[in-house]
Amino acid sequence: MTPGRREALVLLGAGLAAGAAGFLVGPLILRRGKEGALPTASLPDLSGRSHQLLEWRGRVLVCNFWATWCAPCREEIPLLMSARGKYLTSGVEIVGIAIDNADKVAQFSTSINISYPILLAEANGLDLMRQLGNSGGGLPFTVFFDRVGQMESSKLGALTASDLERILGPMIRNSGPKSG
Repeated sequence: MTPGRREALVLLGAGLAAGAAGFLVGPLILRRGKEGALPTASLPDLSGRSHQLLEWRGRVLVCNFWATWCAPCREEIPLLMSARGKYLTSGVEIVGIAIDNADKVAQFSTSINISYPILLAEANGLDLMRQLGNSGGGLPFTVFFDRVGQMESSKLGALTASDLERILGPMIRNSGPKSG
């Protein structure tokens, strides 16, 4: 084999290997980027006012996807209300994102006096959860974002107090209290 042909084959092989690597790894990198950032979706609150999760950038944000018909979701709400009281002065905000009918959410939220913001995603919340890595659409599903809006952690299933401490503790210590 001539030296020119050998170099051409080596270059062809390297090009094919690079192309295969890009084909296999590229979607994973793109998927991570999509799942890693704070979603830009606009969602109404219980009074109909539209919000974007970006409004809470600068705070550690805990987004809890739930529904009134989901027993584990209802059971973790008092824990989330308590956590909000405990961590609010440390720059943490908890936002409930309801995957449910607006009237049922409003009635339930009022009946137990939920102390953190509730946004209504209704059926669109399933797409939002998938963007954040919950491909099965299970509830409850909680996502933790740092102060710059990057996803730090997520949990499918009901949270415990130790889950919150384990996840939020380092996020608060690593970023300090909210400034300004």
